[in-house]
Amino acid sequence: MNTVYVQPGEGQHYPMIDGDHVAKVAIHDDCGAFEVFEMIAPAAPMAPPHVSPWTGVLFLIEGKITAVVDGTTYEVEPGGVVVFPAGTPSTFGVVGESARFVAITSGDGAGRFFADFASSVPADRPVEDSMAAILSVTRRHGVALAAS
Repeated sequence: MNTVYVQPGEGQHYPMIDGDHVAKVAIHDDCGAFEVFEMIAPAAPMAPPHVSPWTGVLFLIEGKITAVVDGTTYEVEPGGVVVFPAGTPSTFGVVGESARFVAITSGDGAGRFFADFASSVPADRPVEDSMAAILSVTRRHGVALAAS
């Protein structure tokens, strides 16, 4: 594998309803695969818990978030890390005006999901107005809304 360097501000932007997902790098080597994203998330209502086929590790840089993982709530402050295990109902919400964090996902599916979601679901419309498109994208990528 070759060395990869991504300068600040670079990366593919995927504007989504829960913030801007900036794909920084995708790594595939003999040890496996993972992707790194920078997330800039505004204050917004917390999305319903959802289940993804990849594990997500969130490292908070700025702001504060409330994360809910398998029914347990975590108040995450800068420097804090929360893990969303694959197959586990999880969600987060921004506390205050905005938050910025690094998200590292296992495998190579999250980037494809973010790209499809960003191109299929308007980021500036209420979730309720976009539910059909949201469900279509999630089905294509093995993501499911958790049962209440």
